[in-house]
Amino acid sequence: MILNHQTLPANGNINPYAFCIDVTGEMLIRKGKMIAYYGSLRFEALGAGPFEVLVNEVLNSPLQARNFVVVTGRGKLILGDRGHNLASYDLEDGSLTIRSENVLGFQPSLACHESIIPGYLTLLGTGSFVASSNGPVHFLEPPVKVDEDALLGWADMPAPSYRYDYNYVRGALRTVGALVKGWGTGEEKQLDFSGNGTVLIQASERGVQR
Repeated sequence: MILNHQTLPANGNINPYAFCIDVTGEMLIRKGKMIAYYGSLRFEALGAGPFEVLVNEVLNSPLQARNFVVVTGRGKLILGDRGHNLASYDLEDGSLTIRSENVLGFQPSLACHESIIPGYLTLLGTGSFVASSNGPVHFLEPPVKVDEDALLGWADMPAPSYRYDYNYVRGALRTVGALVKGWGTGEEKQLDFSGNGTVLIQASERGVQR
């Protein structure tokens, strides 16, 4: 099927690996993730002219500001991320912490802050965002322990704590070759989630490759 501006979905997946955004105002997207667009769209760096306020009020993360651009105008914007799965998520007066490298775009109605956990961003408020994952995303209810490499993020709940399986560590140290093949796996160390909320995991222990 050949797509055009009339047949593209409005804010939906074209397939599991490409997502179309119906831009009617402003949108923040990660640099390098636009693969095509229809209409009259402009791409400008954050902090340039009138968009300086977005750095202070929306993307409250100086280290991440250089990784995003502002899209303005009207048109259909197609995002892709090296063949990884893409999906849109909605927040309603909520809080979701997600791997920073997986955030591809979000509405300026959401405030984006650096998480206290290195490598993660926290999105706050009401609005939509697009994220990539290595395989489909599954939603888990806590209490649950998760392999750190498979974790995508968590919503409306406190940050996790680390849990070490010392029985596994002791056994690994006694096993020939375990220091090479088994060290640093989810069997040795997990992230422990408790309380109310939702945990998002990827269907793979390999993160999105950059």
